[in-house]
Amino acid sequence: MSTPFDHLPHVPALTLTSSDLADGAELAPPQYSAMFGVPGGEDRSPQLTWSGAPQGTKSFVVSVYDPQAPTPSGFWHWMVVDIPAEVTQLDAGVQVLPGTAWTVKNDARAAQFIGAAPPPGTVDQYAFAVQALDIASVKELGLDTEATPAFVSFNVLPHVIARGTIIAVGRR
Repeated sequence: MSTPFDHLPHVPALTLTSSDLADGAELAPPQYSAMFGVPGGEDRSPQLTWSGAPQGTKSFVVSVYDPQAPTPSGFWHWMVVDIPAEVTQLDAGVQVLPGTAWTVKNDARAAQFIGAAPPPGTVDQYAFAVQALDIASVKELGLDTEATPAFVSFNVLPHVIARGTIIAVGRR
């Protein structure tokens, strides 16, 4: 299955798993969006676990992106940055982030996980990703809480040293 990362420079793979998601499988109701009026949606982030980070990893970025959203630029649902290198998982519905990690405002400009909300009658692929970085904080790049997920992604790209993805499907 292709990912929105396929056109980027190749990096070693992280192993990314979840008790709430499976590659190619449909999202569970909690991972759909209540904010966008999806029946049964809870805007609840899934549990994520990763392993295989290379030596030199100083932090992680977790993100969820829908490249098929009905916009010319897709839709960023969630991004957490500055996850300390010793952290290897986020619990479902995480409220308190580890260490100095923080949530970048998504495309709805909310600093939270927003679940899937594909238009009725469509099927979208949601790219859940964990990227290992060779920097401890995106603030080293001059980024702050006003940065968008796309801008963070652009700026961290030269610092990505490994990546793991799960592509889940959302349909209505």
